[in-house]
Amino acid sequence: MDDRFFRNAMGKFATGITVVSTEVEGEAHGMTANAFVSVSLNPKLILVSIDKRARMLPFIQQTKKFAVSFLSEDQQTESMRFAGQIKEETPYTFETFGNLPVIQGALAIITCNLYNEVEAGDHVLFIGEVTDLKVNEGDPLLYFGGRYRKLSQ
Repeated sequence: MDDRFFRNAMGKFATGITVVSTEVEGEAHGMTANAFVSVSLNPKLILVSIDKRARMLPFIQQTKKFAVSFLSEDQQTESMRFAGQIKEETPYTFETFGNLPVIQGALAIITCNLYNEVEAGDHVLFIGEVTDLKVNEGDPLLYFGGRYRKLSQ
C-alpha cells in the first residue's frame, strides 16, 4: 500500500488536537499533535508520538519533561500555528502551569516527566509520567478526514 492510502485510512479515526510543549533555556517551544493516548492509571502515564524530523524532538529529549494541552473548539488558530500552517512573526504568549508553557484556555492540561522513549519507525514515542493536571469546561477541537471538526449535538 502507498503512504497516501495509509494516511487517508488513518484519517478515518477522529482525534482530538493537542499542543505538546516544553521550555529550553528560557524559550518555550510547542507543536501540534493528534497522536496522543492515555497509557496507564498506575502509574499515571500518557504517550505522544513525534516525528523524528520534528524540531520539538530534541527539546523533549533534552528537558525530559513536557506538557500536553487539549485544544478546545475555538483554538483552531493555535493548532494551525503550532502545526506550521500559520506563520506568525510575533511570539506566542504561553501560560505557565507546573513550570511548563501551556496553551491558555485549553480543555485539559497535563504536565509530565519523561518516563520512557521508544523509537517506532519514523517517530519517537514519548511516554510521560503525569505530574499535574488541570481541567476546564468546553468542547474539543477535533480532526477527521484531513479537516478540523467540532462536536455537533
